[in-house]
Amino acid sequence: MTASPFTLAACAEMVYLDLPFVERVERIAARGLQVEMWNWNAPDKDLTALAATGADIGSMTGYLTGDLVTDTGRHEFLESARASIEVAHTLGVGRLNFHGTGLGDQGLPVAPVEHVTGAMWARATLTLQELARLGADASVVFTMENLNLHVDHPGTPFSHPDDTRALVSAIDSPALRMNLDLYHAQIGDGQLIETCRQCLPWIGEIQVADVPGRCEPGTGEINYPRIAVALQQMGYTGVVAMEAWASGDPDRALDAFIDAFTPAG
Repeated sequence: MTASPFTLAACAEMVYLDLPFVERVERIAARGLQVEMWNWNAPDKDLTALAATGADIGSMTGYLTGDLVTDTGRHEFLESARASIEVAHTLGVGRLNFHGTGLGDQGLPVAPVEHVTGAMWARATLTLQELARLGADASVVFTMENLNLHVDHPGTPFSHPDDTRALVSAIDSPALRMNLDLYHAQIGDGQLIETCRQCLPWIGEIQVADVPGRCEPGTGEINYPRIAVALQQMGYTGVVAMEAWASGDPDRALDAFIDAFTPAG
């Protein structure tokens, strides 16, 4: 069987939903995939049990509270990032994911923003400079994820890939990279291959799901096998993670994801 040129991962929050969380992690790891998860302090997260699985947990949420756009929020953000680093070291997690602001119920921003001002950009830049220093000192990478405003996350600042690229590239630290989510990007402007090309120097991870429905590749309009070929031609060899619901059987969903990102030849 041909091996994928990428490091493949799957989000345990979105597959094997009939199983306890630790068992989801074990099932994903048994497929030879990295595991990703969201908030580490959620009631279903037994950190001791997760560490005992021996699974390669590649990514988790890197903050719990705060934002990038207010003075109070940015201090909360950095404090929760420090707490996340401690948990990351316990679990062996190398990538810590974050967004422009904290997300609450159903993915809605805790403090929605209608218009991102110049002062907000300045605060975000200062915050990310400090975050990059934290990451470098702790040997972890913080990844900033783009989101979509039209379907899932209205009112989230710095949601567009151009925004996350502008912030990350301005800091230009190996400890601060983009989590380029192609599901969210497709709902925005599309042009996914060109977006990958423009973002390539700063990508720390790529996440995927199909549109509409946010299910595995092959259930919607995105030609993920073609994107996989393009990424390979660009020389990308990093992480590609399925952050998607299984449209049916989760094993078949993971099969479809692995097949899409294992280009023939």
